Amino acid sequence: MFDDVEVLDACGPFEVFSVANRITTRDGGVRALDVVLVGVDDGPVHARGGMRIAVDTTIDDTRRYDVVLVPGGVVDEVPAAAAAWIHTQFGTTEVTASVCTGAFLLADAGVLDARPVTTHWEDVDDLRRRWPSLDVREGVRYLDHGDIATSAGISAGLDLALHLVSRLVSPDVATSTARQMQYEWSDGQ
Repeated sequence: MFDDVEVLDACGPFEVFSVANRITTRDGGVRALDVVLVGVDDGPVHARGGMRIAVDTTIDDTRRYDVVLVPGGVVDEVPAAAAAWIHTQFGTTEVTASVCTGAFLLADAGVLDARPVTTHWEDVDDLRRRWPSLDVREGVRYLDHGDIATSAGISAGLDLALHLVSRLVSPDVATSTARQMQYEWSDGQ
């Protein structure tokens, strides 16, 4: 999390994971996912549009995460320490993912390679210009390559998060989560 984060980029996947947990625990099961909001520092994040969001911990926390999902927003002023943290986490996560312009932060961190990536349609040309070796795709909601996943802009983060629930928990939980959220979703890219 960082100042000028896009609200739905961060809060949309958070809601998907939160609802998936409600789905898995309402009948006595265990939480499917532990969700932690990690900030560049411990102060509240000032999201785009003025929303303030509290974080649970900071990039100074040395714990290991199974999934790191990097939201987008105005990423040009995100401190370099965030890219270093993403790079370090990438070495131990099962999947490192981005929503929207979060792909720029993954590129800054040096974790993107020859596999196709995507971002918000408005930022595709800029991503290509800044990292000409990237294979930037348009017209897809998300791409999942196992250890790296990227999504297109803003609401596409919901699709990616539901896909991750399907992949990491179960397709039934993902379908039930989408239904509970009254979100039209099918696990297609």
